[in-house]
Amino acid sequence: METQKNNRFGHWIKNSITARMFMIGFLTLILLIPLFYVESLIKERSHRKADVINEINEKWGNEVVLYGPILKIPYRHYKETVKVDQKTGLATKEQQVEIREAYFFPENLTIKADVKAEAKKRSIYTSTVFHSKMDFKGEFTLPDFTSEGIKNEDIIWEKATVVINSSNLKGIRNQVKIKLNDKAYSFVPKYNKSTTGYNTIETAYYDYNKYPNYGKAIKFQYLESGFLDESSIPKEVPVKFEFNFNVNGSEQISFIPIGKETRVSMTSNWHSPSFFGNFLRLNNEKESITKDGFTADWEILQINRQFEQEFFGSLPNLLEFAFGVKLIVPVDEYQKSERTTKYGFMVISLTFLIFFLIQTLSKINIHPFQYLMIGLALTMFYTLLISLTEHSSYLTAYLISGGAVVILISLYSKSILKNYKFPLFIGLSLTALYGFIFVIIQLENYALLVGSIGLFIILSTVMFFSRKIDWNNG
Repeated sequence: METQKNNRFGHWIKNSITARMFMIGFLTLILLIPLFYVESLIKERSHRKADVINEINEKWGNEVVLYGPILKIPYRHYKETVKVDQKTGLATKEQQVEIREAYFFPENLTIKADVKAEAKKRSIYTSTVFHSKMDFKGEFTLPDFTSEGIKNEDIIWEKATVVINSSNLKGIRNQVKIKLNDKAYSFVPKYNKSTTGYNTIETAYYDYNKYPNYGKAIKFQYLESGFLDESSIPKEVPVKFEFNFNVNGSEQISFIPIGKETRVSMTSNWHSPSFFGNFLRLNNEKESITKDGFTADWEILQINRQFEQEFFGSLPNLLEFAFGVKLIVPVDEYQKSERTTKYGFMVISLTFLIFFLIQTLSKINIHPFQYLMIGLALTMFYTLLISLTEHSSYLTAYLISGGAVVILISLYSKSILKNYKFPLFIGLSLTALYGFIFVIIQLENYALLVGSIGLFIILSTVMFFSRKIDWNNG
């Protein structure tokens, strides 16, 4: 009696359409587990790539952000305090003197930058590094202390200096000297003995929403000149300045437009720039970017930005106003591979659907183990893809991986289906499916539109071929 029940159950599993549908759905869900591990593998390899690139950049020089030159003038600030004698209860006023700094930005600032970039490799990973030669010119005008009510006799003119803030001091490759009128002054990094590091303005800690162009905390370290001679201070007439700044950096270079009028002209041999910031370039993008490099020009007026020309007490963090260029490696293979794995569920489901329709229409029996082998072959596509992209282009890896899986499943189908017609159909269907996904990956802007149209066509095809199936049978 027990044997008879088992035979009936086995017969139902073998011949029931409903049972086969449940079995295929269960196997599809099971195969999501290896797909999940493939996605984790891609993320792990991507993080490894980021670590190696950071190591390259640390040795060569990190991303460059420049913020200067700035005229720094100390002044006396008087603070009145009230002290109460606890014995007598009498209150007396005392005046304390503090030395504070005022910071004045240039009236105009012109920057010419020549950026020579190259792809630097370590193992199988590549980072973009560069050497930049920059010429700064402009002028300082008479500092305005009246907005803070500071008297002329409280200004310490003899201790005026010029400062330059940079995110990458270790990448500097020349002795930086600024020429004010006819007098030259050397810059040196300033060390604050009360802390464990360089003097800094506020550190821009990583906040992707506020600083989407920077991948980590940006700490500005500053260079400062010696005390300026009286002839180099713009007390009565403007003082012109100029200096050269040569620096090694990686991935990107940017500036903060502190001039009342800021003009930046940049040329580079890198063929894949990505411009960022809130200020439009003057160049036409198609004309300024070629396979041999790019040119970029910006002109920013004070009215275009939202900060003043002078600050008292401390310098603010103006990183959100930075603009510049990222020297990107054109293709991120890991990102493409990760996007491809997101279509894994669809590939497995549609492939199983094809075998299900063939099994139902032709009455050929396909064992659940054979479905499992086909599903595992489909997941192997993604491990092949990620391993091959580390040593070749995404296109080459995709063609090899897709071709290998299509041939494997087609030959396996021949042994299951016992003819050439169905395996040929399966091979063509898988080729079309992988081709469809490849097109979607390439068309980032139209991926949703093309994907929706493609799925609609697939659904229509399935509805057409399944219209004659008797779904009441089983």
